[in-house]
This record gives sequence, structure tokens and C-alpha cells, in this order.
Amino acid sequence: MTESVALKPDLGRFGVWLPTRSITPELAARIESLGYGAAWIGGSPDAELSWVEPALAQTTSLQLATGIVNIWTAPAKPVAESFQRIESAYPGRFLLGVGVGHPEHTQEYVKPYDALVAYLDELDAAVVPTSRRVLAALGPRVLRLAAQRSAGAHPYLTTPQHTAKAREQLGGSVFLAPEHKVVLSTDAEQARAIGRQTVEFYLGLSNYVNNWLRLGFTEADVRKPGSDRLIDAVVAYGTPEAIAQRLREHLDAGADHVAVQVLGSQDEDALVSTLAELAGPLGLTPTS
Repeated sequence: MTESVALKPDLGRFGVWLPTRSITPELAARIESLGYGAAWIGGSPDAELSWVEPALAQTTSLQLATGIVNIWTAPAKPVAESFQRIESAYPGRFLLGVGVGHPEHTQEYVKPYDALVAYLDELDAAVVPTSRRVLAALGPRVLRLAAQRSAGAHPYLTTPQHTAKAREQLGGSVFLAPEHKVVLSTDAEQARAIGRQTVEFYLGLSNYVNNWLRLGFTEADVRKPGSDRLIDAVVAYGTPEAIAQRLREHLDAGADHVAVQVLGSQDEDALVSTLAELAGPLGLTPTS
């Protein structure tokens, strides 16, 4: 399939991004109760996706998405089988996010674009609809592929400025769902320190570094551990209202949905507490 998809997935304006490879039914229910429309599961989930149905069974409207399954570690055939299993049980509530990972951490990482195209060909053959899949995309070439072969793009670790450029490149009919990191703290130095604990890893990965350079950051900005300017651009912090304002900049720049990743403690209660404090300023309506 080579045509853009006209119908965008509807995940609400804000979702939650988790680096956990899976999600418990209990956490899914708590996220839904706060009014978030989706939970994105990162960390390269495996092809079986066995955690999806239990979480969907515990919720009524929350959508689950992968952010992303890695084409090198999750082969297309079992992923497609998992998708069909989930779609049959819970139609329209699972979005398959697919990406190529990082060249520095995959020995087989050869011609990633061609490998991604071949993976999409396999998904097509297995009748995984383009309307229920998105691609991890940063640069123009993969953004174009996302528009042609999927519902749209799920850019990671970007800025509202990138969102505006991506929207311009994708056109208005393509789904765009960036991820953005947050630290609920009004202490700038503390928030930056927490942000760097996560962001510094990506400063060693060429696809992210090159994307930031395209956005106008300097070589000094992207040198480990990352300049304050870079950290402030990719990690929102401050009061709940200030964070919400920053996240809405993505919507103003053309995003359809923003996946919010809370940094700091990975304790579930702490995560839910932060999400609850953000829910009101984000304009979310609790479901219970």
C-alpha cells in the first residue's frame, strides 16, 4: 500500500508513555481513570504482546500502543499474528508502533530504511491495516514513509519545533503523536539532573543527535551530558500548569496526540500521582 491513510487513529489529546515493555491491568485502569486516552509501551516489547489483552480487559476506552516494537528483535510474522489476535478480541483499541531501533545497539543494523520497508511489506501480506500502525520517525525520509505506509508518525525525544516541521512534511491528514518527557519539579537544577539521567543515553545515538542538529542545536549542545538548552527543550518541568503549557505547544504545532513520559521515580504510585496532578491542567476528564 502506498497511499496515505485518510482516517487518523483517535487516542485523545494526551497519553502516557512507559519504558516498561509491558503494562499491568491495574496500571492501565488507573491511567484510564485519570482521563488519558492511551498508554504507549516502550522498551522494545517482544512479538507476543501477551500483556495487551489483560490490560484492555481491565479498561473500557483506553487504547494501547507500542512505542515501539523493534523490527530487529520482534519479527513481523509473530507481531502480525499478535495484532490479529488482539484486534479480534478488542477491535480498534490497539495501535502497533514499529521502528528500527538504534544502529549503535544492533549488530544486524544494515540499511535500516530498506529493512523497515521489507517489514511493512510483511505486515501488509499479513493484513495488518495501515490505519492501525505508526512508525517511529524523525527525519524527512522516514516521515514520508510513515505517511505512505502507516497511519502516521510517533517521533520520540523531540520538540514542538520538530512537531511543526513534521506536520509540514506529513500534511494534514496524517497522524502525528510525539513523545515528551516531564519532571514535576520547580527546581530547575533538580529537574535538569533528572532529565539528563535519561537523555544522556541518547546523546550517543546518531539518529537523535542528527535530528537535534537539524533542529538548530549545536555540536556543544549535543555533547554529553547535554547543554541546559537541549535538556530544557526536550524535558518539560515546573508547575503542573507550566508543564501542561509546554505539552500543548506540540498540539499547537500540529500534533494530534502527545505521549507524556514522566521521569524520576518509577514507583507506580508516584507515577500515577504525577499524572493526576497534570490531568487537570491538561484538560482531561476523569472517568471515575
